[in-house]
Amino acid sequence: MSKKYMLIFRGGFYDALTPDEAQKQMGKWFSWIEKLQAAGVYHGGEPLTQGGKILSKKGADIVVDGPFVESKESVAGYFLVDAESIDKAADMARDYPDFHLGGKVEVREVMKVEMPA
Repeated sequence: MSKKYMLIFRGGFYDALTPDEAQKQMGKWFSWIEKLQAAGVYHGGEPLTQGGKILSKKGADIVVDGPFVESKESVAGYFLVDAESIDKAADMARDYPDFHLGGKVEVREVMKVEMPA
């Protein structure tokens, strides 16, 4: 029985690439998506812009930090996939195109929560 997993992409930003290199890199992404679609395991995903805000609570106050555009560990995007196990989902992530750009993939199982009626 398969479960849903999120592949969370960290780093791997294209700032140092020429426009031609960036276009070639995007082609690798499209090929990877097509491979996952052909296997029937891809449920979508999106890139995220750099930066953002992080909210936390300190005492009675909500604190907003950010944006952190300089962070190499910021989340760059995600895919939602089906896999039989976390190891199988991690195997899918081995084709991540941005490893050579310092990117990383975090693999997490999506917890199924039933909403009360």
